[in-house]
Amino acid sequence: MFIYVEKILPKNIYILVGVGHLFIFISKYQTHFGGVMKVVWCITGAGHLLRESFEVMKKLKKHGIKITTLVSRAGEEVVKMYGLMEDLYKISNNNYYEELIFEREHPYSAPITGRLSLGKYDYLISTPTTGNTVAKVVNGIADTLVTNAIAQAGKGFVKCIIVPVDYEEGIVTTRLPFSIDREKCTLCKACVEVCKNNAIVVNFDETSSKSFMEIILSKCVGCGKCKEICQYDAVIAGKEIKMRVRKIDAENTRKLKDLEDTIVLKHPYEIIDILLKKP
Repeated sequence: MFIYVEKILPKNIYILVGVGHLFIFISKYQTHFGGVMKVVWCITGAGHLLRESFEVMKKLKKHGIKITTLVSRAGEEVVKMYGLMEDLYKISNNNYYEELIFEREHPYSAPITGRLSLGKYDYLISTPTTGNTVAKVVNGIADTLVTNAIAQAGKGFVKCIIVPVDYEEGIVTTRLPFSIDREKCTLCKACVEVCKNNAIVVNFDETSSKSFMEIILSKCVGCGKCKEICQYDAVIAGKEIKMRVRKIDAENTRKLKDLEDTIVLKHPYEIIDILLKKP
């Protein structure tokens, strides 16, 4: 009969003690023998693949994985625009190893990343990851919360999984947050009255000499009340647009693959296969 001893050696090394015997068990997963997998999840300022990333976070949390979330300044704005802030607070509810860290509240030294340099997490996951963040990472720049975390993960032998929004050259389809169709809008201003954040304003186009409604995305929290009240179906949620991935951004993504202990994925759904695969 063996007795499991809590992990006291370096990352992912456990001890099994039997009568007159000492066994060291090296595990690929902390979920063995009642342990809990812990990950750091980084969110940067991209709307592309954001909802899909949240779907994965929710699924991992349901499987008992603890998620500490780091959110860049731009990432916080985008999460609000897409109406995902409430979900974020549920995923990382500020319990131990489930903290929610916003860059705007954090000092530049980012003490929370010290856990990464000490190897306290199983994975660092960054998705969605902007081209700006990728460019900094591949050039060794660590001057933000997220880039510092990635750098410290590398130093602490923590595996990194990065999903860049600019994975390869070509055209990608992405979805926008809320917007207003000017052709359908009648300027009734019902949406203005219902918006508690004053995110909808009336502007004037001098070229056409016409007024139009506009959503100020920096103020929008994605609540959807404007869409609910609009009788003319003029408020659009998730409009699809085409975007080009630049050559330079795709080249930087390829450079990511040369970093130590770094896995580069095309889509966040692929994370599930890695973290939830059976040992």
